[in-house]
Amino acid sequence: MSQKTERRGIHVDQSELLCKKGCGYYGNAAWQGLCSKCWREEYQRVRQKQIQDDWALAEKLQREEEAAAYASSHGAPAQTQSTPPSSQSSLGPFSKFEEKKTNEKTRKVTTVKKFFSSSSRSASKKESPEVKVSSPSVSRHASFDSDQVSKDFADFLKNLQRPGREIHKQCRSFLLSMSSKKELNAEEVSECVQDFYQGLADRLMSHFKGSSESVEQVMDQVEKYIMTRLYKNVFCPETTDDEKKDLAMQNRIRALHWVNVQMLCVPMDEEIPEASENVVKAITDIIEMDSKKVPRDKLACVTRCSKHIFAAIGSTKSEPASADDFLPALIYIVLKANPPRLQSNIQYITRFCNPSRLMTGEDGYYFTNLCCAAAFIEKLDAQSLNLTTEEFQSYMSGQASPHSDRNRPDATDSPALNPALAQLRRNLTLLSDLDGRQDTLMEAARNLHAELLSWSESVRGEVRDVLEKYPLNVSRPADGDDQLGEPAAGRLFAG
Repeated sequence: MSQKTERRGIHVDQSELLCKKGCGYYGNAAWQGLCSKCWREEYQRVRQKQIQDDWALAEKLQREEEAAAYASSHGAPAQTQSTPPSSQSSLGPFSKFEEKKTNEKTRKVTTVKKFFSSSSRSASKKESPEVKVSSPSVSRHASFDSDQVSKDFADFLKNLQRPGREIHKQCRSFLLSMSSKKELNAEEVSECVQDFYQGLADRLMSHFKGSSESVEQVMDQVEKYIMTRLYKNVFCPETTDDEKKDLAMQNRIRALHWVNVQMLCVPMDEEIPEASENVVKAITDIIEMDSKKVPRDKLACVTRCSKHIFAAIGSTKSEPASADDFLPALIYIVLKANPPRLQSNIQYITRFCNPSRLMTGEDGYYFTNLCCAAAFIEKLDAQSLNLTTEEFQSYMSGQASPHSDRNRPDATDSPALNPALAQLRRNLTLLSDLDGRQDTLMEAARNLHAELLSWSESVRGEVRDVLEKYPLNVSRPADGDDQLGEPAAGRLFAG
């Protein structure tokens, strides 16, 4: 097929990972290619426009109702029977609509202000007894993890002294306020959390006099404390279709179990022990992401996984891996791992992670690539895998498998098709090598035995030649010579 002559791997230009508005930060598919900052600005702009349009529509309806009421009161008896029902039917929904929009508009404005206002202390004290009764997750029914995180958070804030006490009060107040907002959907909860992050970060920046490192340390602890307490309510909530997307992604990955490194043009050889070890570590890290509760910890798993991928490629190529090598390798790792609740974890990080981590740095870069990998897996086709349409359809339907396709030697030789078969091939190779070495050793032993026999015969021949040339004559002694006289007696000398 034509793909054999020129194999095209999955390639993404690095500019495509950046925000579409050109701000220089990393974008995200969940934010329509925008970064966190631009997405929030766009979201708020669209929402504000929607509110204005709704108010304009409400005012228009109000004017029409007033005109209808005026016409009915000035001699329009024919309309008195039809107008009141219509006005009553529209007035009731309009009043509810107006009340809902007013509450929605004022809630956003007061979300952050009430945390930092001077009256927030007394207000929170008055409201806290009632809220605690309806929020068992924030009070005595907290899990062991939440209790441990709360203790660690309090110990961390002790070093900040007075600012630490104020931060703790604001975080507690925020958790109490969120416990009473069960009706909010995931996006609205995310907006509240991000508003709290932004407001607290601005106050910390002024307190630490522009020290971004100190602010980041505090915000990491705040995120850990807040999200551990909110995790059960905001991770994969029922108001979203995250669970449906998770099942669809798992089924998609199962259907693509036959994909190997050659199809993705991944420069990674798992027969190399170091590369194989890094692949296993990368798979472990991406699977471990689901066990974490804090967005920053989940993001750290993605970062570790990515670094192991770069190490695996580097051990194969004996040179640093490029960005073009990384994305196909990440797709391959995700396909092999089939991490649980992948879409839910991506959405959770997107909604509740500190936005500065997703916009810049290696964490943001690796997470953006993970989002791209998930999007590519959903859209993988024959062309992206260097296959014909017939091959792709037969593999997806299960009618054929790369294991039995003898027309593709690069596929049959791949160790990634089945780890057990790859290990079996390696063991057979070792046994064949040992058998060859044993044959060589036995041949050498036989040659040594023959040489010893030949040497023994040559020695015997040389001994015979010497004896024939120099015979050994031993004469017997005469009869008189063998009678010796008596030994001389000893003499004693006296001195």
